[in-house]
Amino acid sequence: MTDRQASLNDIRVARLLQLLGVIDLLALLAVAMPLDWMSVIHSNCGLGPLPEGRIVGYLARTTSTLYALHGALILFISIDIDRYRPLIRFLACAAMAHGAILLGIDLMQGMPWFWTILEAPIFAATGIAVLWNLGWSVRS
Repeated sequence: MTDRQASLNDIRVARLLQLLGVIDLLALLAVAMPLDWMSVIHSNCGLGPLPEGRIVGYLARTTSTLYALHGALILFISIDIDRYRPLIRFLACAAMAHGAILLGIDLMQGMPWFWTILEAPIFAATGIAVLWNLGWSVRS
């Protein structure tokens, strides 16, 4: 691979990470979202009524905060691909494993079909896309 090609791949990786980071940061909307809105979304996804109790709002908001934190981390490492290449590679591999785990959870929990065919494969595909553009070989 030429230096120019490697540089173009790094630019693609940075843009992909920035896109993924911004998407994850959208989870901040759910942190402040009224529980009534969450209930409507829950119902519209075919999951029935949203359970009541403080733990439901707590888990929804803290999970959303973790997604946003992940997005901030992804944006941060997109600034210097060379420096964070090993971390980027690790997170891409983790995304693929996470996708497989999510598929198992979705199937075990009986999530709606559209959820199951979208969530896990898309999550895993983000890792594959990053590795593909990063290059499969290990370089410093």
